Amino acid sequence: MVHEKPSKAKGLVAVFTGNGKGKTTSSLGLAFRALGHGHKVCIIQFIKGSWKYGELDAAKYFPELLDFHVMGRGFTWKSDDLEKDKEVAREAWEFAKKVISENEYAMVILDELTYLPHYNIIDEQEILTVLEQKPKEQHIVITGRYASDKLIALADLVTEMKEVKHPYKNGIKAQKGFEF
Repeated sequence: MVHEKPSKAKGLVAVFTGNGKGKTTSSLGLAFRALGHGHKVCIIQFIKGSWKYGELDAAKYFPELLDFHVMGRGFTWKSDDLEKDKEVAREAWEFAKKVISENEYAMVILDELTYLPHYNIIDEQEILTVLEQKPKEQHIVITGRYASDKLIALADLVTEMKEVKHPYKNGIKAQKGFEF
């Protein structure tokens, strides 16, 4: 596949937030759209751990254009080692800052980034500063609940996912190919 340099248009900051499902899925839709135009994409997941997600297998079909980094430990409030989770998240943030500044990718997806400032793992102002100083043509996509007012104000596109109905509430467990 030919690597196509994106136009010199303004790179956008998009935020997918809220309590409903679809935040990561929406970001992956943007990733596949960019890949379809030959643009390089980097996905960094801050929280998700080693669980088997279908998107990880799909990434193998785009070895020259898509870099996928699952850097979390599956962090939850029930963690077996919350301090280790925080350390891993901080390491992922340092990696993300490097990826953004090197400007190798047309799009960088920061999946579940909003949890880091919410849980006081990373200072929100540091995140906002990195976003304000990103390469001008680079798109940054951020997902996760708890997007702050400051992040929303900085973003060019914000979509809030609102749960209206969820199959889990009817006893239907997560299904391969739909939720993961």
